[in-house]
Amino acid sequence: MPGLIGKKIGMISVFGADGKNIPCTVVEAGPCVVTQVRTVEKDGYAAVQLAYDEKKEKHTSAALKGHFEKAGTTPKRKLVEFPADFQGELNLGDTVSVTDVFTEDVKFVDVVGTSKGKGFQGVVKRHGFAGVGGRTHGQHNRLRHPGSMGAASWPSRVFPGMRMAGQTGCERVKVFNLEVIKIVPEHNLLVIKGSVPGAKGSYLILEA
Repeated sequence: MPGLIGKKIGMISVFGADGKNIPCTVVEAGPCVVTQVRTVEKDGYAAVQLAYDEKKEKHTSAALKGHFEKAGTTPKRKLVEFPADFQGELNLGDTVSVTDVFTEDVKFVDVVGTSKGKGFQGVVKRHGFAGVGGRTHGQHNRLRHPGSMGAASWPSRVFPGMRMAGQTGCERVKVFNLEVIKIVPEHNLLVIKGSVPGAKGSYLILEA
């Protein structure tokens, strides 16, 4: 398996071998259930679909109920496909745990998540602008403004893609090569060095 679905639990700190305090993120990785195996002959590509986290049956559509019943499992909240050829290795209803993906040989992991939403923000917070300078010469209300956008009688419009204020965050983010500090198989936990995208309780895709 190249990956798992997980959930961000929170952050802790651990002491490394050199005595330094390392900030770490605790992630619950699985267990996930195989709910579909796609093959090149039938679907045109090879992949396996994993499901994670229990969901009440009354909140599940009839179509998804049948999908989960076919796999012999209860309704789940999160479904993710991992592209690879697992024909013969994984079958419907199989459970994939953290030890099936992350062993002592796996030292790094790529994490995909949805970043925290910040709402409507100005250019200083959104793009890191410095503002227009000090308070001199009447600049009492322009400290965090974007300044000139460059448009005059030509082109008489703002070009698409101009860095301006707007909705910030709540985007799909992938962080590469985060170090795996510790694996706790009895609780399906991964302790990962540094921060990962998203708030506590948000879903993550972990790629070994």
